[in-house]
Amino acid sequence: MRPKKTILCVDDNEQALSVREFMLATRGYRVVTARSAAEAIEIFREGGIDMVLSDLLMPQMDGNEMVRRMKDISPEIPMLLVSGTVKAFDRASYADAFLPKGACVPAELLEKIRVMIARKRGPKKAVVRPYHLPEMQPAIAS
Repeated sequence: MRPKKTILCVDDNEQALSVREFMLATRGYRVVTARSAAEAIEIFREGGIDMVLSDLLMPQMDGNEMVRRMKDISPEIPMLLVSGTVKAFDRASYADAFLPKGACVPAELLEKIRVMIARKRGPKKAVVRPYHLPEMQPAIAS
């Protein structure tokens, strides 16, 4: 069995955060939550995070600035920003992907997360099969 992937969910809205946490946990992900960008950066620095899913618009520090700082620490970690304000897409320039809240169904969000985590691992390694010589037929004595 593969180890669970850990997703750091960040949102200042407690209700939205618990909905995302429940959705991801019931799909087999380990979920760590943070209610602010500063708290999320502290958790991220500790390591062990496979992906970051964050709200874009938050007080003190928005999700885009948080992602920029996290990318300075570990640029290979995929980061997805979501926002209820579609116009905010322009402000999500540091994230690997952006999804508008409410404009996509949970299945689309889960598929996007699955694909982003798979890309972090890289492509599947080709299976090297040993080269087999054709079987030798026994020589017929004449």
